[in-house]
Amino acid sequence: MDFALSDEHRMLKDLVARFVKDELMPLEAGVLAREASGQGLGIGAAEHARLDEKSKALGLWGLDAPEDVGGSDLPAMAMVGVEEEIGRTITPYTLPPDSPNLRMLMATVTERQREAYLAPYVRGETISAIGISEPGAGADPAGMITRAERVPAEKGDGEDWIINGRKIWISRAAEADFTIVMAITDKEKRARGGISAFLVDKDTPGFNVLRRIPMIGGAATYEVALEDCRVEGWKLLGVEGQGFAPMQLRLGTRRIQMAAWSIGMAQRALDMICEFAPQRVTFGQPLSDRQAIQWWVADAATKIHAARLMTYHCAWKLDAKQDVRQEISMIKGFCTEMAYEVVDHAMQTFGAMGMTKELPLQLMATKLRTMRIYDGPTEVHKWVVARGLLGGKR
Repeated sequence: MDFALSDEHRMLKDLVARFVKDELMPLEAGVLAREASGQGLGIGAAEHARLDEKSKALGLWGLDAPEDVGGSDLPAMAMVGVEEEIGRTITPYTLPPDSPNLRMLMATVTERQREAYLAPYVRGETISAIGISEPGAGADPAGMITRAERVPAEKGDGEDWIINGRKIWISRAAEADFTIVMAITDKEKRARGGISAFLVDKDTPGFNVLRRIPMIGGAATYEVALEDCRVEGWKLLGVEGQGFAPMQLRLGTRRIQMAAWSIGMAQRALDMICEFAPQRVTFGQPLSDRQAIQWWVADAATKIHAARLMTYHCAWKLDAKQDVRQEISMIKGFCTEMAYEVVDHAMQTFGAMGMTKELPLQLMATKLRTMRIYDGPTEVHKWVVARGLLGGKR
């Protein structure tokens, strides 16, 4: 069993590490200042454009996108290394395009959708969002009630769809050029053949962003209402009634990504402890001589090592087209909880300074706190693992 990075993928990981160090980390002071003043997270349009230009010049766009639309078609193993390095910084920048939505599009688009949606998305010309959760259906998407019903097409042959419902906790909904909306198309089958996905453009009548919801750490999500929202028939994404599996592919991709981000954050927090503890003297001794600190360091290093091996192994199995449903739940829960603990110990090591908004630790902590909920709470993932082992339905 070999799930080490190839030389090519290790070089890519090193390139992303340099990009993070040289381009993203220098922006952190500004990110911290804006968040502390209540302006939220952000780096400004001009700075974002500069980063886009720089990352594109380095060949860091469309890393896991298909080659026929300008991507590099990299495997999950390579992407884990990339995302681990991205996780080390609090600067909110993602290498275009966002992998989870990309993966769902790749698995389902028609040729017409490929040209209209996938190709521009890979080129970084559009922004996407996805609407899954509802006010009454979060971790259990099978509980969604948003409905899509067939109606005669307004123009041409065939049929359109009318969508009614409400979605919540959507990232980027206000700025997205299109949103992938999950809806019930067969209320009897529901999650077992009755959920479909639709491509809904931002200017579609009846697609209404209701409100911006401030989240901890300066982030925000949105609530969206779909009121007699008419979508052309060709914008059904994939096969009618079979949207649940591609949605799970999208969620799985995000969960692996979160695991890798968590490893990056935990590693940076551990590095900060190891740099600070020998310098800080209390009661005549450096903190690094205290057993509590030493155990935190040893435990962190051990758990980061375990998390990294688990995540690369999951990616290796995914690339080998093996069933990784249990492994994804394992790493999503383990890595986010592990990193939250390591960052918390780093904040404790720094004392009062660890409580300030001058260090990146507090933004790492709030991001990890949300990640312990987003894309499935830790408790749900533990339930998934236990259910599989105990012989229940998976």
